[in-house]
Amino acid sequence: MRVRMKLLAPGMVFLCSVLGCAKTNPRVVTTLNTGAMLNGALPANPIQGRVITSWIDKNAGTMSTLYGNDVAVQYARTGAQVGYPAGSALSVVTWTQKEDPRWFGGNIPAAAKSVEYVTIAADKHYTYQRYEGSPLKQVDQEAGVTPNDRESYLLSQRAAVMP
Repeated sequence: MRVRMKLLAPGMVFLCSVLGCAKTNPRVVTTLNTGAMLNGALPANPIQGRVITSWIDKNAGTMSTLYGNDVAVQYARTGAQVGYPAGSALSVVTWTQKEDPRWFGGNIPAAAKSVEYVTIAADKHYTYQRYEGSPLKQVDQEAGVTPNDRESYLLSQRAAVMP
């Protein structure tokens, strides 16, 4: 009897754990936030870059993430104060916010509001492009030897300090 109980007890524990986990909890449904996906005629997918920093504009109800290529990320993470080097490519995606249905008090990205690109060529020429709307369409493009105000703001961003 004692040997039978030793063999039966682990089997019962396994059976209870399998049966207890077999049913999906209807309160927790995993979903993909498809509303935050980027769609439109973009020159490159900014989300494939590496995250440099992010910020929230509470007044506008938006959240933004700044991405960069390896050259830009390396500069953003160092203490250098000379400016992004030639070959840097930055992009910032700005989303409207919506309340997170799974986390009280949290916000998540809703629809993409804009995507901006800043590139620095080898001859230190700056190129700026802005896309807006749904689907995203180009609404602004500038090029020059000095950055415009928006480019200057984006180029002043440094990497967020992460533990």
